[in-house]
Amino acid sequence: MTALAGNGSADKAKATGDLADSAGRADRDREVAQSTRRVVMASLGVLKDQKANRQRTRSLALAAILVVLLILGPLAWLAFDHFISGGHLGDLTTEFSLWVCILCPAILAAALVAGWLRKRRD
Repeated sequence: MTALAGNGSADKAKATGDLADSAGRADRDREVAQSTRRVVMASLGVLKDQKANRQRTRSLALAAILVVLLILGPLAWLAFDHFISGGHLGDLTTEFSLWVCILCPAILAAALVAGWLRKRRD
């Protein structure tokens, strides 16, 4: 009977030790889950920021193209109308319209390339 009592207390001590070990493992698992959750949420935030930056860049590029078309459209119309009505390339209005139609997109393209290179370098 005493052997059984001694064995029972050893089992009880082992069960208590197992319980403490499992509680320690649960704490470690909880800490790992929390750190993993933090990393995933931070990554999600970074992805959302990148998506917002891409959308902002796309919308600015579309706005710039629209402004250029709205500004250059009437000048191009004026130049082509002048050619159709029998005007010459050497006329001052036609030359001015053509130079604006050529230089404005070139300046805009240079600005876009410079911004792209600066952003790529950073």
